[in-house]
Amino acid sequence: MTCDDARAQLDTYLDGELSAEQMRALDAHLKSCPACAAEVLVRVQAKRAVKSAGLRYQPGAALRAKIQTQVAARPHRSGKFGWRTTPAVFAAALLAGVVTMYVGRQELRRQQLYSEITDLHVAALGSANPVDVVSSDRHTVKPWFQGKIPFTFNLPELQGSDFTLLGGRVTYLEQTPGAHLIFQIRKHEISVFLFPENAADHALGDNARAERRNTFNVETWTQAGLRYVVLGDVGAEDIEKLSALLRSAEG
Repeated sequence: MTCDDARAQLDTYLDGELSAEQMRALDAHLKSCPACAAEVLVRVQAKRAVKSAGLRYQPGAALRAKIQTQVAARPHRSGKFGWRTTPAVFAAALLAGVVTMYVGRQELRRQQLYSEITDLHVAALGSANPVDVVSSDRHTVKPWFQGKIPFTFNLPELQGSDFTLLGGRVTYLEQTPGAHLIFQIRKHEISVFLFPENAADHALGDNARAERRNTFNVETWTQAGLRYVVLGDVGAEDIEKLSALLRSAEG
């Protein structure tokens, strides 16, 4: 793959819309081409800047309340149901609108968080140095994070499994520091993100089994005050097996 071919696919790559074969080919090119890897980082930063600008001007509760007050102040038209039923109908419609708006905002929030986490995964694997501590020994990787993030965590014993720990790095989700660990299985990389559990990440929810997000499978849950997100372009079974090992280690 040439640099021109790679750069023509970068936007689609970052959106997770390439086929699995195309993803693998582009991953391989990015690992061997510092210039294209740097371009990935530039585009990821641009996506984050655009997203932050869009969130800055979201309508707040005050504007919603003002609109509701103006609607409520309008004179009611008489109809076959009579004026006594109008307030009830209006209240039901208003409630339905609020619920729909809340659900829509929650789903938008969830999509934004998954998009940012996917960007972190793609940017790390596209980097010439995807991890800052390079080791397959959990007793080396875990202590490296001490003093760098505001929490501690446990790593599973991988002997006898198909997984290998490659290392880790400090990362950030909406300015919150966390750990980004990279595991390998059959030459595929899986990212494991750990962040402190807080109100902002409740939009991610918890899923008992891996689910498909674009071209990646992902599983997420909260445990021991931490938010876990396991993401990769491997099968759902591999995501679930690694998630089970992580759960047992922390449990």
